Amino acid sequence: MKIVVTVAAPVETVWDALRNKEKIRHWHGWEYEGGLEQEIEQIYFTGVDEDGTTLRLGNGDEFAVEAVEGGSRITLTRAPLGADPEWDAYYDDVTEGWITFLHQLRFAVERHPGDPRRTLFYSGTGAVSPAHELRIPAGDAFDLDLLGESVKCEVWYRSDHQLGLTVDAWGNGLLVLSHIPPGDRKPEGATMAILSVYGDTDRDELETRWRAWWTERYPQELELPE
Repeated sequence: MKIVVTVAAPVETVWDALRNKEKIRHWHGWEYEGGLEQEIEQIYFTGVDEDGTTLRLGNGDEFAVEAVEGGSRITLTRAPLGADPEWDAYYDDVTEGWITFLHQLRFAVERHPGDPRRTLFYSGTGAVSPAHELRIPAGDAFDLDLLGESVKCEVWYRSDHQLGLTVDAWGNGLLVLSHIPPGDRKPEGATMAILSVYGDTDRDELETRWRAWWTERYPQELELPE
């Protein structure tokens, strides 16, 4: 399984985004109390191997960065199933996470080089995608009524289960929506949103609006007692 993203920046810039801890914070995952720094250390700096501009993680996933016309290509080759049996049940979830993070890397490098970001994260279950609930129109650029706020958006990327939108009103931020409908893989469905905001965006006000909207539609999956 390979994930390929092309970034409009030189190889050395993209490689720095993969190897500089502070730069990794600008695109990997999302903020959570006491966790992101340790997560970055564990994934990108523990038990890893480097060879030029190739990085092999401890779980066997491998990044390769190479020059192409217009910039650099990142190819992430997933380790095969069975390489880490403890994580096999989450293999598809990790793949979806890498799709999100590589597009967040491209966004950080191309749109906000060196800029710190703030993030909000939401997850839950549900049969209807948030893109449908938000009435996101077809096309690559549009004005959108986003929870009572009129914003200009452009499609940053699309994949089988994800949609990334730039949002001018969030300091040229990024909204990533992910939805896996109910099925054998996820009986109750699985839905996620990551909001990356910049500048003087009022993060607390944004959190209040999004939390109310999200919890009404996408309840958290309950963990059954063992």
